[in-house]
Amino acid sequence: MANQEFPTFKGKPIVRCGDELYLGSIEEPYVIRLNIKSKKEVNGLEVADKVLVQLLATDPSLSPRKQLIKTSEKNGMFLALDIADIWLERALANKI
Repeated sequence: MANQEFPTFKGKPIVRCGDELYLGSIEEPYVIRLNIKSKKEVNGLEVADKVLVQLLATDPSLSPRKQLIKTSEKNGMFLALDIADIWLERALANKI
């Protein structure tokens, strides 16, 4: 398989599949999952309204329940990405 280049946010890869986005690398101990719960129309464009932010451990030996470290719901993608970046930086620096 060819080495794919992903778009980045503040130097971290970000991957989107439908209404779900993942921030960070699966090779790191933690990633962020952003799940768009609702959308609204602004000036003719559909934008995220409610976004669920989850900090997940990538250790496959953990149960799905234990992989979930933190969760929060934010209004808008900007606020969601802001808290996601903070959580991921702290988790990767072992400050959780």
